Amino acid sequence: MPVSPRRADTRRNHERILAVAAETVSRAGEVSFNAVAKEACVGVGTVYRHFPTPESLVLAVYEREVNRLVEIVPELLAKHPPDQALRVWIVDHLAHYMMTKRGLANALRASRSELPTQAYTRMLDALDTLRKANAEAGTIRPDLKTETLMRGLGGLFFLTPEGDWQAETEGLVDLVWHGMRLD
Repeated sequence: MPVSPRRADTRRNHERILAVAAETVSRAGEVSFNAVAKEACVGVGTVYRHFPTPESLVLAVYEREVNRLVEIVPELLAKHPPDQALRVWIVDHLAHYMMTKRGLANALRASRSELPTQAYTRMLDALDTLRKANAEAGTIRPDLKTETLMRGLGGLFFLTPEGDWQAETEGLVDLVWHGMRLD
């Protein structure tokens, strides 16, 4: 059954609002419906129809970011060898998520809301899938715990979009990789 043009437009607006809000929050640590509407090329009423409160928008952005981070893992493992899939996941996905998360956490603190706790478990599961694939491929130590690896990547939380975050991420990945690989 074909999707009505209005419904498809609504979905596009919803996704565009979330994408713009994610970028805005990662840069500014706050969300302004007027700024999001302007950058997303929609009316502010459209933003309010999709997200009645700033908290609902921030939580939707957070859920979107976690979903993208988790759902990309099978695709990366299908497209790349395990060691490269892990590196791509960290550099191209986890680093972006961590920068967005810091802004989201600041925005939620300002609104006195909290981030959902299940997100960390979902991220650990995604990282565990990549860790297991690498352990099976013999590229990393098989005794490495997923939680230890996540803690080692915790430095990504301090990245800023204004800096050379990609080079900093590559450097952190190299450091962590040397610590977990088989000698």
